[in-house]
Amino acid sequence: MFDKLEKVKERYNEIAELLNKPQTANDQKEFRKLSKEYSDLTDIVNTYDKYVKVKHQLEKNKKLLYETNDPDMKELASAEQEELQGKFDKLEAEIKELLVPKDPNDSKNAMLEIRAGTGGDEAALFAADLYRMYTRYAERKGWRMEIESFNESGGPGGIKEVVVFVTGNNIYGTLKYESGVHRVQRVPETETQGRVHTSAASVAVLPEADEVDIEINPVDLKIDVFRSGGAGGQNVNKVETAIRITHIPTGVVVQCQDERSQLKNKQKAMKILRSRLLEAEIEKHNKEISTKRKLMVGSGDRSDKIRTYNFPQNRLTDHRIGLTMYNLSQIMEGDLEELFEKLKIADRAEKLAEEQTV
Repeated sequence: MFDKLEKVKERYNEIAELLNKPQTANDQKEFRKLSKEYSDLTDIVNTYDKYVKVKHQLEKNKKLLYETNDPDMKELASAEQEELQGKFDKLEAEIKELLVPKDPNDSKNAMLEIRAGTGGDEAALFAADLYRMYTRYAERKGWRMEIESFNESGGPGGIKEVVVFVTGNNIYGTLKYESGVHRVQRVPETETQGRVHTSAASVAVLPEADEVDIEINPVDLKIDVFRSGGAGGQNVNKVETAIRITHIPTGVVVQCQDERSQLKNKQKAMKILRSRLLEAEIEKHNKEISTKRKLMVGSGDRSDKIRTYNFPQNRLTDHRIGLTMYNLSQIMEGDLEELFEKLKIADRAEKLAEEQTV
């Protein structure tokens, strides 16, 4: 651990020197990159400096404790030793947690995708409920949500698919645990016998991908234009403004038709495409570094059932960490803070355990 910390401090000092050089300041892209790295390392270095200082004090006090014959001095040194040991243990625990690799995408904005799964109209209604839940939470956090794509279901009030771009502070770092299948158990309004039905919706959370994150070669794209669908009459677009983009190497297909401008639809489609390609890279990376973790955060694996929402029992169960909460009605109103915090704690604990076995 000490070798790793010394290397971290060495890199921290190196970045400080680079940031003071005129050529770095002239290259804004490099300056932003180094500034972020410097900021990320600051807490580790400051905590390590405190740790080293307390370690020296401990050694000095221990020497005094064994060398002095003065009873009063020995008592004082003994009390101080206990206090210093407590500080030392606390700082050591903090350092171990700070050394856990951070997800570089945590601070990014995110693309939130919700799709109705098995269950027909009830699944579409549940997808709408999830969308409302995340919207309420975003309002509490002061986040901004911009609809990129919206596709209603055939039934009233349901959503077949919605793609939303969420901007604010630490969006991906907060929402990334939501990727997967969300299952609901409740009595539908159309159910006359009072039977509980089970349906599902899938959620995917993708970090915003800049052009520097994902380079897309134009020759790898197949772009189709077509008329936007609508309910008839004036809602039908008589001009080909809808865009469908296929990324040939991966087979990823993105379609946008919500804007009246072909250019705006293309820009939205490219933004979604970059995020989906970045998601695929993250999934591949995560599976390479760990095949055992329950959370597999950021994997975007939509086939895994991560959570059950049981309305008759007002119960929410997160199957990854064995968490059960009996405040489902509040959660559906956007009260997600406690749930997200427990997922973050579990994720940090898994990462820390992995680091200690390396």
